Amino acid sequence: MLARVHSCSVLGVEGALVEVEVALSGEAAPFTVVGLSVSVIQAIEARIEAAIKQSTYLFPPQGITIHCQPAGICKEGQGHDLPLAIGIVLASGQVKPETQITECLVLGDLAADGRVLHTTGILPMVALAREKRRNAIFVPAEDAGEAALVGGITIYPVETLGQLVAHLGGGRQMEPYTPDPHILASREEVPYIHDMATVRGQEHVKRALEVAVSGSHHSVLCGPPGSGKRILARATPSIFPAMTVEEALVVTRIASVNGLLSSAFPLMVQRPFRAPPLTSSQEDFLGSRHPSRLGEMSLAHEGVLFLDELPAYEPQMQETVCRALERKKVPISHAETRLTSPARFLLLASMRPCPCGCFTDPVKACACSPAEIAGYQCHVSKHLLDFIDISIEVPRLDQGKLAQKRQAEHSYIIRARVQEARERQRQRFAGTPLISHAEMGPSELRTFCRLEPAAEKMVEAAIHQLPLSPHAFHRALKVARTIADLGRSERIAAPHIAEAIQ
Repeated sequence: MLARVHSCSVLGVEGALVEVEVALSGEAAPFTVVGLSVSVIQAIEARIEAAIKQSTYLFPPQGITIHCQPAGICKEGQGHDLPLAIGIVLASGQVKPETQITECLVLGDLAADGRVLHTTGILPMVALAREKRRNAIFVPAEDAGEAALVGGITIYPVETLGQLVAHLGGGRQMEPYTPDPHILASREEVPYIHDMATVRGQEHVKRALEVAVSGSHHSVLCGPPGSGKRILARATPSIFPAMTVEEALVVTRIASVNGLLSSAFPLMVQRPFRAPPLTSSQEDFLGSRHPSRLGEMSLAHEGVLFLDELPAYEPQMQETVCRALERKKVPISHAETRLTSPARFLLLASMRPCPCGCFTDPVKACACSPAEIAGYQCHVSKHLLDFIDISIEVPRLDQGKLAQKRQAEHSYIIRARVQEARERQRQRFAGTPLISHAEMGPSELRTFCRLEPAAEKMVEAAIHQLPLSPHAFHRALKVARTIADLGRSERIAAPHIAEAIQ
């Protein structure tokens, strides 16, 4: 007898339909699975056999052949146990399904006692089910809240293999999952552990980060050890505007694929903050070893990628980041599968002014030679520096400011200004592919960066006196455009240019 069950696999951040065919040979033959990777097949027979027996069903003694197709996609992820087990029970004739099982999707892994276990990547797989107009989808009970984020499809939470078999055979029927109607609204007010108010002093750095987030300007923080670069970077996601529904669902989908979601609250509402260690490999950044495991740059999508001590990162890693900044996505390669995943993030980097960090420190004397300082700074990719719009000096904090009791500005106050500035950008770039000021090229600068007469004179003076290269001039204009928006000004004035150059 032949049974067909539809399941799903994950490729990058997308689902891929998998058809499971189970056939019994009627004679003694080995348990054979075709179409799954070797790493999945090795443990699957014993696990499925134990789960079927513990669910009081018979594991057929004759040969079982399982074919998972199409063969051209990688099926190394989770979620295959339950559809395979259901296929075996149906093919052996122990249950005659009253539900049109071929019109549904079955997802989930099994414990040896028949429990259905949490499965990563549920969100993209459920999105595919809705796209393919499936009637219903059976998911692990633990993942039902995540599955319900998609909407427009009936979700059945499955706790055990026996429960699903009984439902399919017309026995005790499972109730569809009822989603929380307010869960998407919860993204509006998001608490962050790190708030700008917790950082004493460094007001000019906070202002620069406000400008950076408003215009999506990639930035580097330069200062001695202990000046607060890391904590300022960690507080930066708290001044981003709340994510839109679409952004939150994409970020949640990425987290789902990597198994980072909480079953208690399956929607990602905080902007991501990723700080890959210096020992990270290219695969850690890209996630190319495994199609269902995304890298650091994808995990930072719609948030912040922080490279602490930038010169210490390998040149190859810095070039990898450059390519992601150019394309807003990263390639995922595995076997014959070629995919991409989204990677639109704000890059924040930190570095010292010299190897010891004391070159600009008024307290400690620098012990580095000019050659050592030049060599240290040369470890930063010139290609990567082309993407940096803002360089922020972070000096050692004065002890008096650490002791002051004056309350610093909270992130939610800064966030309101950032939101308003981004809305002005959205209106300005309506009908164009641009999203932020950081993406403007020379032609857009001429169109959108109108200078007041005093600002034009200041630019001319800066070009001759500093001097500013054409690239530096363009960066200054982009930053000035953002500063003007924060000041609710349609034209760029002299103070905006002065602050941008500074």
